[in-house]
Amino acid sequence: MEFKQLQSFVAVVKYKSFSKAAEKLYISQPTISTHIRQLEEELNVRLIIRTTKSIEITPKGQELYEYAAHILELKERMIQNCSTETQKIIHLGASTIPSAYILPEVLPEFGKRYPDIYFVIHQSDSQGIVDGLLDGIYNIGLIGMKPDRDDLTCIPFCQDHMIIITPVNEYFLELKERKELPLDELLKEPIILREKGSGSKKSIDTFFEKIGINEDQLHIAARINDQEAIKNLVAGGLGISIVSERSALNFIKEKRLLAFDLPDHFSHRNLYLVYRSDFIMRNYIKDFANFIKKHYSTHS
Repeated sequence: MEFKQLQSFVAVVKYKSFSKAAEKLYISQPTISTHIRQLEEELNVRLIIRTTKSIEITPKGQELYEYAAHILELKERMIQNCSTETQKIIHLGASTIPSAYILPEVLPEFGKRYPDIYFVIHQSDSQGIVDGLLDGIYNIGLIGMKPDRDDLTCIPFCQDHMIIITPVNEYFLELKERKELPLDELLKEPIILREKGSGSKKSIDTFFEKIGINEDQLHIAARINDQEAIKNLVAGGLGISIVSERSALNFIKEKRLLAFDLPDHFSHRNLYLVYRSDFIMRNYIKDFANFIKKHYSTHS
C-alpha cells in the first residue's frame, strides 16, 4: 500500500468523482482507477461501486476513507514539522474584526521586532476560520467567537465592545439625549444583521436571547457580512445595526453615525486566538501568539 494510492482513494471519495479527483491531483483518470483497483486487490474488499452515472462508497470503503484521511493528514503535518524551512511563514486566518482592526494595530510593531517572519493572511468569518484550522489550511486564527470544540484551543486576548449604530437625524438625536437607553424604540426600527458564521452575529444572537427577543419580532432590512457596507447603509438611512465599536469608530468621529451603548453585561465579547489542540507550534508562531497576548494585556 502506497501513499499515492491512498491519496487517489481519498480524492475520489471527497469529490465523488474519478475525473474530478484526477483533475485535483494532476494525474490521469486511468491512474486513479489503477490505484483504487490495487487497493481493493491488496485489501481483498470492494471499496467503491462505480456506475455510469455515479459512484457509491461501500461501508468498508467509508471505514478505509477515515483511516486514509487521517494517515495523509499525519504525513503532511510530519513533513511540515520535520522539514527545514528556509523562511518563517505563518498562515494566519482572521475573521472580519481581527483582520480589519486588530492586525493593522499589531503587525507593524511585530514586523519591526521580528523582520524575518512573514504572513499569509486569509480573511473569512469566524466559522470559516474554524473550518480552515480544522482542515489544516491555517496555523493559527483570530476570531470573534469561541467554538464549542475540544480539538481547538481558544485563548481570549482582548475584549471587543458591541454598540448599536443609527443614522444621524432628528429622531435618533432626540433618542440620544435620553438618560436611559431607548432599547424598545430602537429595536422597532429596520435592522441590518450579519450572516450566520460571524462572531458578531453570535454575540447579537446571545444579546437578543437574553432580552427575550426573537428575530421574527424584528424588521430585518438586510443581512450583510461586509462591515463597510453595513456602515454605509445605516448612514444612508436603511436601518440600524449592532456592530463592533472598532468597526464604526471612524464613521462616529466623522458624525456620519450615532452610537448607542448596550448595557455593560451585553456589550462586551472576547476575541480569541485559536489553533488546533494537537498542533505542534513552531517557535516563531509561538512568538507571534505571545506578542498578541502581551500587546493587549498591556493596552487593555
